[in-house]
Amino acid sequence: MENKMTGKQFAMNILNGLALGTVIVLIPGALLTELVRAIAPGSPLLGVLAMSNSMLGLVSGVMIGLNFKFNPIQAASIGLAAMYGGGAVQFVGGALTLNGTGDVINVGLTSALAAFVILLIGNKLKSYTIIVIPTLILALVGSIGHWILPYVKGITVLIGQGVASLLTLQPIIMCILIAIVFSILIVSPITTVGIALAVGLSGIGSGAGNLGICACGFGLAIMGWNVNGSGTALAHFIGSPKMSMPIVVKNPKTMIPIICNAAVCGMMAALFNIQGTPMSAGFGFSGLVGPINHLNLVSGGFSLINLLITFVAFVVVPVSLGFVFKYVFTQAVPLVTEEDYRLEL
Repeated sequence: MENKMTGKQFAMNILNGLALGTVIVLIPGALLTELVRAIAPGSPLLGVLAMSNSMLGLVSGVMIGLNFKFNPIQAASIGLAAMYGGGAVQFVGGALTLNGTGDVINVGLTSALAAFVILLIGNKLKSYTIIVIPTLILALVGSIGHWILPYVKGITVLIGQGVASLLTLQPIIMCILIAIVFSILIVSPITTVGIALAVGLSGIGSGAGNLGICACGFGLAIMGWNVNGSGTALAHFIGSPKMSMPIVVKNPKTMIPIICNAAVCGMMAALFNIQGTPMSAGFGFSGLVGPINHLNLVSGGFSLINLLITFVAFVVVPVSLGFVFKYVFTQAVPLVTEEDYRLEL
């Protein structure tokens, strides 16, 4: 195993693993929880979905370990420490319970410390790895993560309260800003789901985040349709716009049409009361998580008018604006070209 690693590589391994783990554990709940609750409120599946959410620390830690190309023992040890440090595991009256996802930021911090310790030790333990590494990482690193948890949670709670209060005071402005921020984050190594979860982004704030991601997904698909082909273009909103991260890093100007699209879509969240939860924010159109959760939460549910508003907000507006801003920034004010959006896959 290679011990030499730059700080950038280290951070990217942590962020990418956290992003992947967060998406894996939250997609089942985001897609099915409200639907199952409406159709079969007493179904055991609700407990299974809650369990999946609580595995965020474990799965993210393992994904981070895989990014570092650690062996299975090392990767699983990071997962154990991250789950304990994240706070999803709690002890109430002598009994062990699972309580939500835990703190996403602390999961990342605990995983980073665990990965650092493993890199520091390297392969020096040889055959003793299976005995020492799981014990050391869980007992030492997991305990440190658990110790700093209240302080990290305090900071994230303050951020969440600040966002919530600003959404109450200036809903349109805040929704525009949230949509823009999420349209940028979705093509960065940072997990949009993790950020939404960390600050407890809900209501129209969550809706604005999802619409910002829709603006990014549809916008990138339209901008690069002729150079990337239909399959790659469709993957931007059926899958994730994150696949265009290399394009954005190489040429940040490619985000100008996307940011303009996101700003208008964010305004739609405030004007049409587009709803979401901390666990549904950050998915956008992918898996229909954003639209379905809005319909589950909004007054009137799956009524004809709500279905129409949802279709307009999540599809018609971002797609229409995608074509508008493509013309503006490639023809009227030529800041970018279609070739700038070519993906080398």
